[in-house]
Amino acid sequence: MRTQQLSRNLILPHFLIWAVTTLPALGAQAEENAEAWDALRDGQAVLMMRHALAPGTGDPDNFDLDDCNTQRNLSEEGRAQARAWQPLLNIRGISEARVFSSQWCRSMETATAMDIGDVKAWPSLNSFFSNRGDGAAQKRALIALVNELEQGLPVILVSHQVNITALTDVFPSSNEGLILALPLSENPEVLAHVTPGD
Repeated sequence: MRTQQLSRNLILPHFLIWAVTTLPALGAQAEENAEAWDALRDGQAVLMMRHALAPGTGDPDNFDLDDCNTQRNLSEEGRAQARAWQPLLNIRGISEARVFSSQWCRSMETATAMDIGDVKAWPSLNSFFSNRGDGAAQKRALIALVNELEQGLPVILVSHQVNITALTDVFPSSNEGLILALPLSENPEVLAHVTPGD
């Protein structure tokens, strides 16, 4: 009995120290993300995300844009990751969005599985890994396309790690999204990192 009491007396101060130092930081982070979600919902930002999990790197040598069998595709885990976006967006007050995607099958499947709006292919979001495209030209085209969009539903861009890194200097995980302030620029402001389940 005295051992249990002693244990509680030792644990309680450590918990209080953790609570005092950690909880305010978590609250500030949640508030910061809330402002980013507000900006996305209000048309002051866009969500740019990497496609969901597609194990491997790059694509086979026989890659054909029109044949998913020649590409690296989503795993079952990746499909589940993509579907997890809809409830997250719904909770944040987004039930419909304008969705633009790379033409790669893994990006199109991610965008479609989100089930948050019709998906339009944008070649400027296509991967340029292994010299499959012109990264600098695609970056300029993407910035222009996004900034020319009229006000309306929130905007979601589904692309690839190499594209997102070239634009933001962030190396995103599979299925990770960045909320980027508008207007887009060569060095856009990253308002938040967001992923379903966080």
